[in-house]
Amino acid sequence: SPIYVDYYLHLMQHSLRPAATDDAMLKDALAALALHITSKPWQYTVAWTLHFENPLLNLFVTGESFGEYVVGRVFSDGVKEKGQGLFHSQVMSPKDPARHSTVEITGRDVFSAVEQYYQQSEQLRARIFRYSEEDIVMVSAQPQCDLEWLEALDAEAIRRLDQEEELSLLERRYFRFHCGCSLDKIFPALVPLIQRDGMEAFFAGEAFLKTDCPRCGATFRITQGDIEEFLG
Repeated sequence: SPIYVDYYLHLMQHSLRPAATDDAMLKDALAALALHITSKPWQYTVAWTLHFENPLLNLFVTGESFGEYVVGRVFSDGVKEKGQGLFHSQVMSPKDPARHSTVEITGRDVFSAVEQYYQQSEQLRARIFRYSEEDIVMVSAQPQCDLEWLEALDAEAIRRLDQEEELSLLERRYFRFHCGCSLDKIFPALVPLIQRDGMEAFFAGEAFLKTDCPRCGATFRITQGDIEEFLG
């Protein structure tokens, strides 16, 4: 629930209004990513892009275990057709080089897409269940897992799990919806373009430019004065 509260405050702050279906799918992707990261070691960063077709839609979500945040956005305009659903993952940690993987997915259910990714890329079986509207449960296989038991799980079995199985708490992690984007972080990407084309050509007579954060969709209005101040 706290992740979703932060997410909706973010939408209100930046006047973002994704379609209801897209909004629900992004919430599921954020929840699944938080659960995925929780099962991984500390100092672990993950970025997922889920591509769906008919209709075309991209979901982007990313998060960090050590920062305990997740963030993401919907891309519904200008999405290129790929001919199939795709799940792209990038994993980064301070000690290891970035790892990339892409697998094919079927259907438009986010939880099913994550389960397909686990089976094809993580080489593990994982199941994700909606315990209630804002309570999501992931059960992932570990060595010597009873796979028949895991495959037989359903939503009702998950609701009885603490009564029928011996459970123990390993640790708690508290995630929030957070990006940290700002004009100071966006300007360095714009300055080379301005230096190449010139300020007048860059603004093309407009009083301001509108740009958005690729991670969370936050919108920013940039004036020539803003850039001049940044350049000092």
